Amino acid sequence: MFLERNNHAMADRLEAIEIKLAHLERAVAEISDVVARQQKELDRALDRNQRLMEKIAAIESESGTSATAYEKPPHY
Repeated sequence: MFLERNNHAMADRLEAIEIKLAHLERAVAEISDVVARQQKELDRALDRNQRLMEKIAAIESESGTSATAYEKPPHY
């Protein structure tokens, strides 16, 4: 009787652990997908920033002046 009850309790605990593990595996997969998507977005943003910096440098070299030379100082 004691062993049967103990086996049943162990089976219940094992099932609870398996359920939690399944939920954790799903959560990890979802987080992994989000991180992968964010990395792609970051890569695109960095690429765009690099291209814009190159365009600014090209414009500055063509005009001979800094594109920021005509901006008002921050205290205005």
